[in-house]
Amino acid sequence: MPVSNATSRFSNRVENYVRYRPGYPSEVVRALKAECGLAPSDAVADVASGTGIWTRMLLENGNPVFGVEPNAEMRETGERLLAAFPKFRSVVGTAEATTLADHSVDFVTAAQAAHWFDRVHSRREFVRILKPGGWLVLLWNERLTDSTRFLRDYEQMLLTYGTDYEEVRHERTTDAVHEFFDPVPYQEREFPMRQEFDYAGVEGRLLSSSYVPGPEHPRHAPMLVELRRIFDACAVKGRAAFEYKTRLYFGRLT
Repeated sequence: MPVSNATSRFSNRVENYVRYRPGYPSEVVRALKAECGLAPSDAVADVASGTGIWTRMLLENGNPVFGVEPNAEMRETGERLLAAFPKFRSVVGTAEATTLADHSVDFVTAAQAAHWFDRVHSRREFVRILKPGGWLVLLWNERLTDSTRFLRDYEQMLLTYGTDYEEVRHERTTDAVHEFFDPVPYQEREFPMRQEFDYAGVEGRLLSSSYVPGPEHPRHAPMLVELRRIFDACAVKGRAAFEYKTRLYFGRLT
């Protein structure tokens, strides 16, 4: 996918992204501390930091964080939401050209984003900005698609009404993780995650996704009719749950 498309496709979804996208389990930070020695003094480049969902967890750990984000709407929202953290620095840049100095960070992280990167050029950039012995951390929330009736019907709705859902779904892109690390070894950890919503939240979660048609698209209205049908058929006490497998990959690049 062209980088320009990957960068711009969330511009009109920022509000829903902030309100309804899942965070990450606290076990992720604990794993990085135990497995990689992540310390509050370690400088982190959070690449494609977006609105700062993962960035905030690093800042709350005490880390100085460069939030590298090319999309203006996402970046400005992140700046506003993270304004209380003095160790946050917002950077206009991409995975392939972060603008950061050589050997300036201890960790490079990318949460819910590395599948958009040019793997060859971004890996070269990560090696450039990492200090010797520095770590690359890739992180995704992978939505389960077959564990409940709601999730099975939701998946079928995306296949029916989505714009390019089959091309960008994460289970396809995480298969290529080794390309970011090769030839160095890396490790993987998995953690369960869950979100529970009323109908408004389910709709907001849907509309935060870049692969669903926007209001001007002819499939938008029938998609929402189908979402309402699915919710009414599957909700328990007016609530429906999204279940995730949080995938964590980490290894030293330098």
